[in-house]
Amino acid sequence: MIQRIQSVWLLLAAMLNSGVFFFDLYTAQIMVAGQDTISHVKVNDHYPSLLLALVIIAIPLFSIFLFKDRKKQIRISAIALVANAGFISMMLMRVNQYNQTIPTPTQGSYGIGAILPFVAVILLGLAIGGIRKDEKLVKSLDRLR
Repeated sequence: MIQRIQSVWLLLAAMLNSGVFFFDLYTAQIMVAGQDTISHVKVNDHYPSLLLALVIIAIPLFSIFLFKDRKKQIRISAIALVANAGFISMMLMRVNQYNQTIPTPTQGSYGIGAILPFVAVILLGLAIGGIRKDEKLVKSLDRLR
């Protein structure tokens, strides 16, 4: 189960995706009543983002246990990749909407929580490549029998 490299990639992707709960997605410095205040955009503040974050954590973990059915594992991992892309686009739209609603931010920056899903997409791609490599190896061994 975990002895295959794609299982490690899937586990790391799920762990990185869980980091969005611990780190800020975006931090903005706002001038309110003559004082600088810092405002944070977090996953927990937006219900659809929270649900999608839970999905992008659960799908790679579920995919690890499908090691006996590699075709289904590839499909589930591809769904996880699409869900991660959806989370990234939702996050970018939230930050854009947030910047339009706040009064003139003096400075804003993306947090570590915004970078982690991008790295998870790369790891999911590596996992899909590893699963395909295993499927190809099994098919070539079946021809030899």
